[in-house]
Amino acid sequence: MQDSRTITRKSASNLALAFVLLPKAKRDGMSALYAFCREVDDVADEESVPVSQRRAQLAAWRADIRRACGAETPQFPVNRELQPVIRQYHLPFEHFDALLQGVEMDLDIKRYKNYEELDLYCYRVASVVGLLSIEVFGYQNAACREYAVCLGKALQLTNILRDVRTDAQRGRIYLPLSELARFKVLPEEILRLEYSPCFFELANGVAERARHFYRLARETLPAADRRSMVAAELMGSVYWRLLRKLERQRFNVFGPGVTRLNKGQKALLILRSWLRFVSGALSPNYGA
Repeated sequence: MQDSRTITRKSASNLALAFVLLPKAKRDGMSALYAFCREVDDVADEESVPVSQRRAQLAAWRADIRRACGAETPQFPVNRELQPVIRQYHLPFEHFDALLQGVEMDLDIKRYKNYEELDLYCYRVASVVGLLSIEVFGYQNAACREYAVCLGKALQLTNILRDVRTDAQRGRIYLPLSELARFKVLPEEILRLEYSPCFFELANGVAERARHFYRLARETLPAADRRSMVAAELMGSVYWRLLRKLERQRFNVFGPGVTRLNKGQKALLILRSWLRFVSGALSPNYGA
């Protein structure tokens, strides 16, 4: 697991942060899964490499994860470390394939016409990761899969709102064009990093959609699975606080710094999540 742990540690992401609440075996399994997600996402985002070459690299990852899901030995070190996890938790190739389809969308798509198109992207790059993760966490009630889908979409929409500036600098706009038109925001304004009252209304509308999915996640997580979903619930708490911070900033995300929670805020959320876990608290710490 050395390669996977190194990738996870270097990422310093909110997802990797949540692993601290897991037992070691599950923590190692999630590190291997996260390392795969990080590697393929980095391939898609490396804009110094021609699109055709990135597409070929992702095809190689797809072929190799198919080996990891089957009886063959994978070629990539990360996939070799992931293969025992795939076997232990019966992770299906179809989910890995859907995730790869999601990151491949970033090779071709710079704009999303409407929420229907954006929902597909969010499902592939975020909800599918949730569906893989809950297999590692362990669950009893099949309704937990709907929870994973809803929470994944909530987290991804929060990411999209946070990253408007950095995405615009890459020529990408994930906010749906139908919503831009509704709130009278021109794509060129976002690409020029122009904040306005109209942009606030646009972003607040997207935030309301994120809140909707947080509420759905809160409502659909079966009580019997709340303890096993402690890491996912920590993720929900972290990103919910991030969304609230964006709201307090009135979604002015065009400054030089990316909106984040500081280490102290994250440490407090970890402590609260742990206390809720040991005390058996049943209500999620987000979406209210």
